[in-house]
Amino acid sequence: MMLPKPNDAFKWVQVSAGQSLICRPLERAASHLFTTRLWPLGSTSSADRGEGWDDVANAMGVNRAHLVRVHQVHGAAVVVVRRDSEVSSACTAETALLLDADIIVSNDPAQAIAIQTADCVPLLVADRRTGAVAAAHAGWRGLAARVPEVAVQRLSQEFGGRPNDLFVAIGPSIGACCYEVGGDVRACFETAGFSGLRLERWFVSEPRPSDTNPSMPSLPPNRRADHWFFDGWAATCDQLEWAGVPRGQMYVAELCAASHADAFCSYRRDGSRAGRLAGAIRARNYF
Repeated sequence: MMLPKPNDAFKWVQVSAGQSLICRPLERAASHLFTTRLWPLGSTSSADRGEGWDDVANAMGVNRAHLVRVHQVHGAAVVVVRRDSEVSSACTAETALLLDADIIVSNDPAQAIAIQTADCVPLLVADRRTGAVAAAHAGWRGLAARVPEVAVQRLSQEFGGRPNDLFVAIGPSIGACCYEVGGDVRACFETAGFSGLRLERWFVSEPRPSDTNPSMPSLPPNRRADHWFFDGWAATCDQLEWAGVPRGQMYVAELCAASHADAFCSYRRDGSRAGRLAGAIRARNYF
């Protein structure tokens, strides 16, 4: 099948389990990938997707015991993965999966870290100076909780990173072409203290389809009162900028998960039968 064309900052590459999306600038700082619906993890026929993570681990050059994931809960809690040689105890793949979190930061090149999505924004972050990395999952609740800012801050606190040394890739996720939300979602951002100007930028009254990302066929043709179309990509980039990451070092794939049924998993489009996409990254041994 023909996969949707990302912008020039990204490319499709073939790995053992299938095509994966790579961010060209991020590739120079850390090994990473975003998967598609065609991977076993993206299958909608399996209630247990555990075996699908073996493919992700293999693609990252580690075994399953060295692929660190967490129990994602749409918040902004952080799990820290440290090199075994450091004084602090290392967080293992087994222990991390028991922890409620949506952000993982690591400086351990022996382990890859990964998050899963089915519409939410997947962020992969690499520090070109220290080699430390982060993987974060941010739906609208996570963005209201400032997940991008928290991820940048914790990389700095834990591993001495500087925001202007970071490269950030934002993978396939639902876009403003498809993502209709109610007034309760906008109210949550208001309560979290975001300005009216930001809310006007992130919540728009009409869908924003493009040649690359058409609105999904199931989107109602008529607009509803007190409903908006949420631009999670803009919210993510604005928060990264507030945290000190230069705009020129943020890269958005600009591929809507809901627009491309053959390529990506989308809970908004497919409901509970939706599979999962993975975003994975591995620290480099620069120390």
